[in-house]
Amino acid sequence: MQKKTLVPLLCAAFAGLADAAVVTKPIAYEIDGEAFEGVLVYDDSVSTPRPGLLAVPNWMGVNEDTVAKAARAAGNKYVVFVADMYGKSIRPSNAEEAGAAAGAVRADRPLMRKRAQAAVEVLKAQSGEVALDLSKLGAIGFCFGGGTVLELARSGEPLKGFVSFHGNLDTPNPADAKNIKAPVLVLHGADDPAVPQEQVDGFVAEMKAAKVDWQLVSYGGAVHSFTNPKANVPGRNQYHPVVAARAFKAMNDLFDEVFAEQ
Repeated sequence: MQKKTLVPLLCAAFAGLADAAVVTKPIAYEIDGEAFEGVLVYDDSVSTPRPGLLAVPNWMGVNEDTVAKAARAAGNKYVVFVADMYGKSIRPSNAEEAGAAAGAVRADRPLMRKRAQAAVEVLKAQSGEVALDLSKLGAIGFCFGGGTVLELARSGEPLKGFVSFHGNLDTPNPADAKNIKAPVLVLHGADDPAVPQEQVDGFVAEMKAAKVDWQLVSYGGAVHSFTNPKANVPGRNQYHPVVAARAFKAMNDLFDEVFAEQ
C-alpha cells in the first residue's frame, strides 16, 4: 500500500483555514512495538478545557479528508484525536487497498478493539498539550470507523457517549452489548445498501436485549457515506449535505446532554 507523507496533506487540507485557528498535529504512538500515527485536531483560540472525542475514520484511514471531517466535528467545542487503525506504514490510496486494510481489522474484532482503546489512551495523554477535560470523553466514527466505535462501546470502554455515522452495525459478539456503559447514537442512511435492513434489525435486537441507552436515526433519502463531500456514487455512496448537517447536530445534541451530566 502506498505510504503518504502526512504533513503536506495536512497543509493542503487546511490551506484556507488559517483564520479559523485550527491546529492539526500528527501524533506518533506505538501498539505492541508497531508504529502508528494519528492526528490531534483543535481550535487553539479556545483556552478553557474542552471535552475530547476519539474519531475513527472511514476505510481510507488517516488522510486529509479525515482530518477535515475531524475539524468539522471539533469546531470550537471539542479536542479531537483521529485514530490510526492500520499502522503508520499503511495509508490506502484506493478502494482496493482500503478494503484489504479494513477487512483485515474487521476480521479480528479483538484487534479492532485493542487499537481503538489504545487511541483513547493517546487522546487522554494530550491533556498535557492542550486544554482537555478528561471527565468528558466520547467517540465518533464514520463508515468502517462507525463500526469500530460500536465495537469500542461493546468492549466496555468507559466513555460518555458513542456515535456512529453511516457505520456497519454487525458484530460477531452481540452479547457483549451488556458491557456498554454509555449512550449509543447511530446515524444511519435509510437507503444505505452497505448496511441492509437485516443488519439494522439485528442491531436493534442486540441493544434491546442488553437494555442499552440507544438511539437509531434513519435518514430518508440517504445512502452510505452521506457525510463525505467526495462521495458521488448515486444509490451507493453519496454526500447528502442536509442529512450531514442534521447528523452532526444530533451528535452535538447527544454530547451536550451527556457531558452536562457531571
